[in-house]
Amino acid sequence: MPKPAKMVDAALRQKGFLPHNGDHVYYYLYVDGKKTVVRTKISHGEKEIGDNLLSLMARQVKLTKKLFGDLIDCPLTHDQYVTQLRNAGHVAKPGPPPNA
Repeated sequence: MPKPAKMVDAALRQKGFLPHNGDHVYYYLYVDGKKTVVRTKISHGEKEIGDNLLSLMARQVKLTKKLFGDLIDCPLTHDQYVTQLRNAGHVAKPGPPPNA
C-alpha cells in the first residue's frame, strides 16, 4: 500500500536516519553517533511512494517489506531495529566502555 513521502521521511528521521541532499535525498542510519552503511533514498519532489519502491527501500535498509512498514508505522522502534541489524551483522555491536 503506497505511503506519503513526507510520512516515510519523518519516520526515517525518527528512527535514526539523517538526510543528505544530492540529486536525491539520501538517508543514512546513524548509530551511537556514527554513520553506518545502511542507507536508502527518496527522490526530490516525490509525493507518494508506491509498493515497488517501498520494497526496494526495505531491502536497502535490510528489512522485509512488512518490517519496513512497521518501521514507518512505528511498531518497530529504533532500538529494536538496531538490535536486529546488529544481530544480522549489518551494524557493529557496541564495544566495551573506554577505561576511565
